[in-house]
Amino acid sequence: MRRLLAPAGVLAACAAAFAYVAVVDPDEPGHYPVCPLRRFTGLWCPACGGLRGAHALAHGDLAGSLEANAVAVLGYGLFAVFWGAWVVGAARGRAPAPPLGRGSLWTLGALLTVFTIVRNLPFGGRLHP
Repeated sequence: MRRLLAPAGVLAACAAAFAYVAVVDPDEPGHYPVCPLRRFTGLWCPACGGLRGAHALAHGDLAGSLEANAVAVLGYGLFAVFWGAWVVGAARGRAPAPPLGRGSLWTLGALLTVFTIVRNLPFGGRLHP
């Protein structure tokens, strides 16, 4: 049972964060900091719209969440899969393995870079939050 404390703590922290975002609307000014990249350059970063997406997802609006930031929603799903694998591994007594290898991290970084560039081009307007 002790092996499940860390995954349980991570789950509790994520649940608390999602509960806060569900209660405190990111569209109301003054509750969350403004994205510094957006503020100083006018460009959308890969995380812009992530809070609005989490708010919509917490309210059961998957379409609204995907519209706010589809990459963030995919990230929430991947996190859930990796967390589930962590729990299963911990329950079986295995040490947690890194969820992604070096090549996967480079691929993820490249995809986020492409997403960021495309969402800031004129034809990428559908990717804006």
